Amino acid sequence: MDTPEGQRRQALAAEAIKQALGTSAGAESVALFVEHHADEVPSDYWIQQLGTGNPEPREVIGLLRLRASWGENDLEYFDFTLPGEVTQYVLSVHFDSAGKIDGISMES
Repeated sequence: MDTPEGQRRQALAAEAIKQALGTSAGAESVALFVEHHADEVPSDYWIQQLGTGNPEPREVIGLLRLRASWGENDLEYFDFTLPGEVTQYVLSVHFDSAGKIDGISMES
């Protein structure tokens, strides 16, 4: 995102994902994303990215990169995923019409 508002929302979305890890609010999205990828992605990917074949959940979240922003003015949804072509899944952070985060979901 090249606009100040886009950059602000991207940072807020990334922080919201980090904050949701380990909470009941993040159980069906962030925790599910981490668990799925820790089990399904080959250990050599994790070794290349993190230097370990058995990453901690926070390490997995730390790798996330913005894949796309879309919706109203490209500011409504921010989709994050792992680097490389290792997965089709994203963690999608949604902003409501007031510019507040109102949900995080795992999508494919």
